[in-house]
Amino acid sequence: MGSILLPAMATAGSSLRVRPAAVSDLFYPGDPRELEDVVRTLLLNDNAERPCPKALIAPHAGYVYSGPTAAAAFRLLKATASQIRRVVLIGPSHRVPFRGLAVPSVDAFETPLGRIPIDSAARRALLELTPVRLTDSPHAQEHSLEVELPFLQVMLEEFELLPIAAGDATSAEVADALECAWGGPETLVVVSTDLSHYHGYAQARLIDQATNEAILTYSTQLDGEQACGCVGLNGFLAAARRHGLRIQLEDLRNSGDTAGDRKRVVGYGAWSLYDA
Repeated sequence: MGSILLPAMATAGSSLRVRPAAVSDLFYPGDPRELEDVVRTLLLNDNAERPCPKALIAPHAGYVYSGPTAAAAFRLLKATASQIRRVVLIGPSHRVPFRGLAVPSVDAFETPLGRIPIDSAARRALLELTPVRLTDSPHAQEHSLEVELPFLQVMLEEFELLPIAAGDATSAEVADALECAWGGPETLVVVSTDLSHYHGYAQARLIDQATNEAILTYSTQLDGEQACGCVGLNGFLAAARRHGLRIQLEDLRNSGDTAGDRKRVVGYGAWSLYDA
């Protein structure tokens, strides 16, 4: 597990402030070569290349559980990955409760595959919105954003990151924040969420299928029983509807399909969204 630095996250001999990997060797391999091999293996697919999506919804559990589902979303970036220069990434704050949305003060996020610079200009613009605060504590140990990063690092060329941790916020507040950073073809939006938690296999499948149907109809009424990242997801779906994005399901399964028993499973889904 990577060391967690306190708010003064400056690296030795440098003024660069870095948020280090917090869940490597727990949710995914900590060795860079092994991690890249695992991610590339998950991303292997013989499907024909498709247009680059504007947005993805992907899960954030350990790779042994949700990796195949996450890969079903991220492999879609292959066709035009070189055009993406910025990723807006939003996910739930599991450990630190707070009101609103949080962006970090650091200059970069780090995984075993390297550092990703923060888009400071987009961060400044976001901080003009009342619900958005500048704070590192929700990000320091949060896995919901970190586990998406190795997939992005393998699929994309150089890009900047705007990480947003979602606390207690309305769908309108989230939609306004995403609208502020929406950009054009150079910007990819990634929403991080798992689905139902700790039901039996058959019941989880029913719940997650209902959640899928809600997502495909742009519902903004999803709750935490359906998706742990419901705050970010609801706001994103409001913005997606506003922009006329077309939603497509890529994968829907649970941990009973990938690893672990089927008595208490966690659901995972992947969706892609395209400009009309």
